[in-house]
Amino acid sequence: MQRRIFMSSLAALPWLAGTAHAAGFHAIDITGASIGPDYQLSYPDGKPASLRDFKGKVVLLFFGFTQCPDVCPTTLARAVDIKRLLGADANKLQVVFVTVDPERDTGPLLTEYMRAFDPGFVAVRGSLEQTAKVAKDFKIFYRKVPSGSSYTMDHTALTYAFDASGKIRLAMKHEQTAQQCAADLRLLMNPKKETGFLKGLFQ
Repeated sequence: MQRRIFMSSLAALPWLAGTAHAAGFHAIDITGASIGPDYQLSYPDGKPASLRDFKGKVVLLFFGFTQCPDVCPTTLARAVDIKRLLGADANKLQVVFVTVDPERDTGPLLTEYMRAFDPGFVAVRGSLEQTAKVAKDFKIFYRKVPSGSSYTMDHTALTYAFDASGKIRLAMKHEQTAQQCAADLRLLMNPKKETGFLKGLFQ
């Protein structure tokens, strides 16, 4: 079987060049980046889907495909662990999986795929044209790679994190552990508030 190359390093995404890890975050802080900011796709049942549907929750957004043998199931399994590690804050998290292979990833298949990991995880899909647009908007690389009588997919292996107001904040690399990701999400869910003393200095 041909070994696929997944792009998760900074070198694969020039727009991240020079971006630093913010104090306290394990992930790459991309606050203010011109990514997205939303998509117009469909849920497995055909209803319109957008990130605005999850306003008020922290969102983990990942692009992949159901026939992926390694990166996608590993990332979703990590998301399961992240949710568990968040404990009481787990209800503040929404995981969204965007397929880059809409030709094979039908609505029913995506529903079953999400259910295999966590029934609360959501998958979205679009036409080939919609998929190309959302990938461009979110600066995601993907392509078909012939494999025997069929094909597989190369794709970017980053996971984006959006805060509860819907703003993109972090790019999590595939190498990050569930513990590191959970710690980052806690910072987004429970941001430090300025003390009265600090507020007085800037008023």
